[in-house]
Amino acid sequence: MTVKVRRQRPRRRVFWALVAVLLADLLALSDTLAVMSVDLGSESMKVAIVKPGVPMEIVLNKESRRKTPVIVTLKENERFFGDSAASMAIKNPKATLRYFQHLLGKQADNPHVALYQARFPEHELTFDPQRQTVHFQISPQLQFSPEEVLGMVLNYSRSLAEDFAEQPIKDAVITVPVFFNQAERRAVLQAARMAGLKVLQLINDNTAAALSYGVFRRKDINTTAQNIMFYDMGSGSTVCTIVTYQMVKTKEAGMQPQLQIRGVGFDRTLGGLEMELRLREHLAGLFNEQRKGQRAKDVRENPRAMAKLLREANRLKTVLSANADHMAQIEGLMDDVDFKAKVTRVEFEELCADLFERVPGPVQQALQSAEMSLDEIEQVILVGGATRVPKVQEVLLKAVGKEELGKNINADEAAAMGAVYQAAALSKAFKVKPFVVRDAVVYPILVEFTREVEEEPGVHSLKHNKRVLFSRMGPYPQRKVITFNRYSHDFNFHINYGDLGFLGPEDLRVFGSQNLTTVKLKGVGDSFKKYPDYESKGIKAHFNLDESGVLSLDRVESVFETLVEDSPEEESTLTKLGNTISSLFGGGTTPDAKENGTDTVQEEEENPAEGSKDEPGEQVELKEEAEAPVEDGSQPLPPEPKGDAAPEGEKATEKENGDKSEAQKPSEKAEAGPEGIAPAPEGEKKQKPARKQRMVEEIGVELVVLDLPDLPEDKLAQSVQKLQDLTLRDLEKQEREKAANSLEAFIFETQDKLYQPEYQEVSTEEQREEISGKLSAASTWWNGNRGLTPGSTVMLKEKLAELRKLCQGLFFRVEERKKWPERLSALDNLLNHSSMFLKGARLIPEMDQIFTEVEMTTLEKVINETWAWKNATLAEQAKLPATEKPVLLSKDIEAKMMALDREVQYLLNKAKFTKPRPRPKDKNGTRAEPPLNASASDQGEKVILPAGQTEDAEPISEPEKVETGSEPGDTEPLELGGPGAEPEQKEQSTGQKRPLKNDEL
Repeated sequence: MTVKVRRQRPRRRVFWALVAVLLADLLALSDTLAVMSVDLGSESMKVAIVKPGVPMEIVLNKESRRKTPVIVTLKENERFFGDSAASMAIKNPKATLRYFQHLLGKQADNPHVALYQARFPEHELTFDPQRQTVHFQISPQLQFSPEEVLGMVLNYSRSLAEDFAEQPIKDAVITVPVFFNQAERRAVLQAARMAGLKVLQLINDNTAAALSYGVFRRKDINTTAQNIMFYDMGSGSTVCTIVTYQMVKTKEAGMQPQLQIRGVGFDRTLGGLEMELRLREHLAGLFNEQRKGQRAKDVRENPRAMAKLLREANRLKTVLSANADHMAQIEGLMDDVDFKAKVTRVEFEELCADLFERVPGPVQQALQSAEMSLDEIEQVILVGGATRVPKVQEVLLKAVGKEELGKNINADEAAAMGAVYQAAALSKAFKVKPFVVRDAVVYPILVEFTREVEEEPGVHSLKHNKRVLFSRMGPYPQRKVITFNRYSHDFNFHINYGDLGFLGPEDLRVFGSQNLTTVKLKGVGDSFKKYPDYESKGIKAHFNLDESGVLSLDRVESVFETLVEDSPEEESTLTKLGNTISSLFGGGTTPDAKENGTDTVQEEEENPAEGSKDEPGEQVELKEEAEAPVEDGSQPLPPEPKGDAAPEGEKATEKENGDKSEAQKPSEKAEAGPEGIAPAPEGEKKQKPARKQRMVEEIGVELVVLDLPDLPEDKLAQSVQKLQDLTLRDLEKQEREKAANSLEAFIFETQDKLYQPEYQEVSTEEQREEISGKLSAASTWWNGNRGLTPGSTVMLKEKLAELRKLCQGLFFRVEERKKWPERLSALDNLLNHSSMFLKGARLIPEMDQIFTEVEMTTLEKVINETWAWKNATLAEQAKLPATEKPVLLSKDIEAKMMALDREVQYLLNKAKFTKPRPRPKDKNGTRAEPPLNASASDQGEKVILPAGQTEDAEPISEPEKVETGSEPGDTEPLELGGPGAEPEQKEQSTGQKRPLKNDEL
């Protein structure tokens, strides 16, 4: 019998080849694993990264600062960012843009546009007729939208992160104010697309700060709910947030900490900027008063002077937070006139008295939205730079009624650190400890539609209906499905904001349009014609409020169902048994299972708005696809399956146990048969119950955006190209400046070296004159062509390469002479040690010899060849003049040293790992082995073995070194190669040989 053995080698080869390819891909991806976060404030931004080996780290900018001003200076041929742009604000205030985030998502008639123009009159704002927004008009040729300017800042933040991480970065989490509506959030996403960033999430800055607080205090969170209030006053706005921390049970990871946003209050214009503007106005009044009798112009009409005053007001606000008074000083404020005035903290507080009265407002709003009282708040924590103003803390402490305010969080960096933790959690490249985040909807969203009803026979009227889609302070992200049951033809519905009564009149004007989108459905009537024999289950619209808080309509479907009977078949024994067991347990999911499920979808009847009750039979279902707390915070459910025939139980899957299961309906009970009936005998044919067939028809959707139209794709592509061109221009400028600096540095350094003795020694007078002339010509050429075009970068590099080639021989001779002493000394040292090693190896007794004659001869040959090469090369080099190319090269010395060292290391490794040979025995069965306490003089005695002991017994190894007493006649042990050979002779006379120690080589 022969057995065939299949060869597995080809498969193994394929497997290892696939593994190699996979590892190569992973290594390639390892260079792009970093993620970043951008905490985009009104005045400054903080950037943080996470990369392998670097857990959460704040990025330092080019000035080694952790905070970068959000300022951009745009000129015809160059751009400046950060601190460089801040310094340019004094020289060119019109081209320096700041606080432009306040214009994102705003149309020209928005009150914030007029407020921005009043605060910064030096900027020229133009009107965009297509989107009804504004642009910055820098010059007749330069015009930028707020989204484009923000895109530049985001691109700059990415360059800072990439320089810090030393690898490219694409994925980012960006913070936005919690009060940003849909139009403002979409504007930030468009700016990120212009910058080429992949936005993992737009996270609310208050949520990011709360996440940072919870991540670093994970051990303090338990099953008892802790309510913490975060009061964040930044430069442009103030936000108060109530957060509940608690351990919850998740589906994937068991018990995990969770933060839930319970209440939010805000003031869009209360912040440090408004305080600085009040101080600027006060300083301008003092300066005008000092020059009152000189018929001077109003300082407010001078943009440069006002920019200086604003910078001084910012410094003054910071100093007055720690001092009772301070002297404001500006050198050459206007018309070469210096300004100096004393400002006290009392005056500052009087200027901002109405602002301090607004400090408790966000606290009350947050408590009201959370439906809590101050007694339920355990701690109030300060966030944001403007909370450092003493009067703000004093008023807030009085409003919350606590003993003290919490300052145990980094007020500037908390949001950036929380956002980068979320970025790492969302990235597939990192695994972080789960922290469940349940954010809250600030502005409710509802669906409105109009339907024709027949109130009396023959009398038709239109009925307006409203259904709340996402309620205020409801959790997100989540998906919802709304079902329209009474439509069989094409119709429209509207997506609008819900009740915004919690906003004041001024906030409502700033908010903008309360209408979001009109949805026009096409193809509803055609779907009914396509399936005339099917029962309609309604028109289902699937909505998604994603992690960024941006609403989208995923799809609209027309769903139909019918019962289909299959041919009779014989029921197997296992099927009968399964049906019997199923009938005993009710055949469905238990109520407890539905209650405790974490992946539930709640379907509920929404009560119609007041005055719009539906008639009997009208059913507009709202299906909420919101999960219970899970690890990543309410992941959306997968979409409903489509196809010609859906499997049985599709309805139960669609509603996810939120409604009564289909098995409990009378029709299905009839299909399943009455309980308690015994199964039919084997072999008997039975009719298989009818199953449901579900058909889904996609409905065409046309969206009409009503709040703020997004940039068309062609316009967006133009903006992307515009920013890329500016980035390339900046890179070319940096490259040109780098090449010019390198050329200038080389010219100056080389001209100085020509007069140094070490360079004069290896060069002739003619050589030095030639090099000096070329350097002077290159310097004259560059001084006359500093305003070259961008293409001059190549010319600068060519000029530098030409000069380096000219000086290459001179520099080489100097460098070689500098290396000779050290290299030759090292070579001599290695040769001496190698010779001593060889001499010691040859003195090893024959019985203990571990090296072969070939090995020792090879080493001796390499030593002799190296000595001969060194002596010959030195003799030849001595004959050459110093101005000629040397024949003694440092690289040749290093090569000889490596060859000799390789031979020595080989023998040393052999000696290190070779075991000592066992001791031979004499003819009488005795063993030349002294006792442990014997002296060196006793080692020659013979020992007679006891009777019965065989010669096969293992010899006892001799100690490496025997310490002897100081009695006369004792001999100290000697190492090989030392003076005297008596111990060796004694060993030879007794036939006993001492094992060679490795360290004696």
